[in-house]
Amino acid sequence: MSWSARSGVALGCRARPIVDLSYSRHFLDFQGSGIPSAMKKLVVTRRSPNFREAVALRHGVPVPLPGDGDLLVRNRFVGINASDINYSAGRYDTSVKPPFDIGFEGVGDVVALGLSASANYTVGQAVAYVKAGSFAEYTVVPAKQAVPLPSVKPEFLTLMVSGATAYISLKELGELSEGQKVLVTAAAGGTGQFAVQLAKKAKCHVIGTCSSDEKGGFLKSIGCDRAINYKTENIESVLRKDYPEGVDVVYESVGGKMFDLAVNSLATKGRLIVIGFITGYQNPTGLSPIKAEVLPAKLLKKSASIRGFFLNHYFSEYKMALKHLLEMYEKGELVCEVDLGDMSPEGKFIGLESVFRAVDYMYMGKNIGKIVVELPHSVNSKL
Repeated sequence: MSWSARSGVALGCRARPIVDLSYSRHFLDFQGSGIPSAMKKLVVTRRSPNFREAVALRHGVPVPLPGDGDLLVRNRFVGINASDINYSAGRYDTSVKPPFDIGFEGVGDVVALGLSASANYTVGQAVAYVKAGSFAEYTVVPAKQAVPLPSVKPEFLTLMVSGATAYISLKELGELSEGQKVLVTAAAGGTGQFAVQLAKKAKCHVIGTCSSDEKGGFLKSIGCDRAINYKTENIESVLRKDYPEGVDVVYESVGGKMFDLAVNSLATKGRLIVIGFITGYQNPTGLSPIKAEVLPAKLLKKSASIRGFFLNHYFSEYKMALKHLLEMYEKGELVCEVDLGDMSPEGKFIGLESVFRAVDYMYMGKNIGKIVVELPHSVNSKL
């Protein structure tokens, strides 16, 4: 079925159209958009932290129609986040019942749009967005939620969630100042890489934990003062020996024993920012055990604090943060490391089918930088 028929407009027919014709002509930009009637997407069919059990690849799904203020985006790159399995487990909104869409962020081309959306966007424009449902070939995105880009590049995707999380949390909660010591856990990961670089820009001394010498080399290349490979070094011993007075800020995403170690490593008036606890996400509860019974005494003794950060609560700061991050990247002041899976056992992450492998790859701790999946677009498209 053609898009003209699907929209309820018989082009060339005198019958009154269902949709205003001026709107339809703008929206139905046939010249080269090559929009199919059906697509593939990933859908959560049962709630579980086991991504492979929770999620199914659906074929023949109707390509959605954008409303007046919407863009239809053909996704070219989608981001993998540790919290994808929290979403598949239904932990963020227990009222939502399967089936539901999944995937938090995407970068792609605008292939169709509503009339109001055309005030700021055009067909063929590159955009990025943060919105549930990116694990699909096409996603409808409200124009007001889209971010215009100079081109479609996976590096831009690293900034949408991972970069923004580091930028806003360190700015709002970190209270960074020159000479302070900052510990970043999982420092070579998607968001850790930005915490390292932003702390260095604030003229702090940065310590980063990682799981291989290759990751340690990457950390040094982006300015990390001390990379600790926890497979070959004891983090607690290194911190006690090299930083006897403790660290001023911890950017923590691991949880469990690493969280306990971070608490013990805080300096007087130290701040521990919790942006996640990946070691617990695969558990039925989503949590990893910590030594909480002695926590109040430890915090009191050091006048220290623990501060949680969830990006959804800071959207008022988001556009400003993203604007600054994009500027830094375009000026060459920020490294946006992308891991497209070239070094994974089965090769590069291409197509929605490979999202499953990409999630596994993240939980094996193999990635350097942000894990991104490429979605190849039709060779018939003229865009």
